[in-house]
Amino acid sequence: MAGKEKQMIVIKKITVAGAGHHGGSWKVALADFMTALMAFFLVMWLLGQSEETKKAVSDYFSTPSVIEYNFKNYGAQITLEKLFLDLVNEPMKAFESFMEPMDKTPNLLDMGSAKVVAAFLADQLGEEAQNVKIDREGLDFDIPENLLFEKGTAKPNSGFIEIVEKIKGITTGLEDAVITLKSVVATGTLDEDQEKMAMPIAQERLDLISNKIKASLEHTSVDISGSTSVVNTKNDPKSAKKIGFVRLSVKQKEFKSNGQKQRKIETVFGDPKAELDVYDNFVNQLANKKTKAAKKAKE
Repeated sequence: MAGKEKQMIVIKKITVAGAGHHGGSWKVALADFMTALMAFFLVMWLLGQSEETKKAVSDYFSTPSVIEYNFKNYGAQITLEKLFLDLVNEPMKAFESFMEPMDKTPNLLDMGSAKVVAAFLADQLGEEAQNVKIDREGLDFDIPENLLFEKGTAKPNSGFIEIVEKIKGITTGLEDAVITLKSVVATGTLDEDQEKMAMPIAQERLDLISNKIKASLEHTSVDISGSTSVVNTKNDPKSAKKIGFVRLSVKQKEFKSNGQKQRKIETVFGDPKAELDVYDNFVNQLANKKTKAAKKAKE
């Protein structure tokens, strides 16, 4: 038609310059190469280290877990009791214990079982801990003064450092706990000219041990306090042989720092049956515990 212009159609072509897609295999190859290179330099570094450093690295990768350590030191029965209690109360904690290194500082109040607590205390202090009491909240024990101090003084004796290190093995890893110390001096162990100094001696002993324990604590959620006492044993025939002591009381706080309620120390397992092995005994006793708990809940 005349007067009608022809419409122009423009076709635009976009050409992408480049080599196109070649895949990502080269990235994988480069990553493998860099990993191998780092491993090579790590090996070269290790070869150049001292024997002490090599041993430390070796120990890091071969340290047995807490479970293995417990079996070795406390035996199968006690270790299984703790494991069962963990499985019942805190399943994740039971599995974590397989991964925890042996040299992790233990939290005594987190062990769950009174038997494990007793075994750990015996392993640390043995007969040096006297009048031991373990309940659901914690434990108490006494250390006789003659294991720590020179007679009638607050001067540390030759066994002081060793005993205090053992005590710190119990207190260092505590969390959300209260440590209470009581320093008791018996007048029967003092000379006449020392009797007036009985209370200052008790206080000095308390300060010395308290400061040692406080300095070794790994967690700020632990509170420590103390008191002193003087017991008159000089004129009492029945208690003339009694000596002073330092009492340690380690108790759980009601709640953890995160607000969770504390798990109590349990004594749930009774006497084992002779005809069953260790494992079957615990399965049997655990079943009995659950049955009793179910009956109690219905009452």
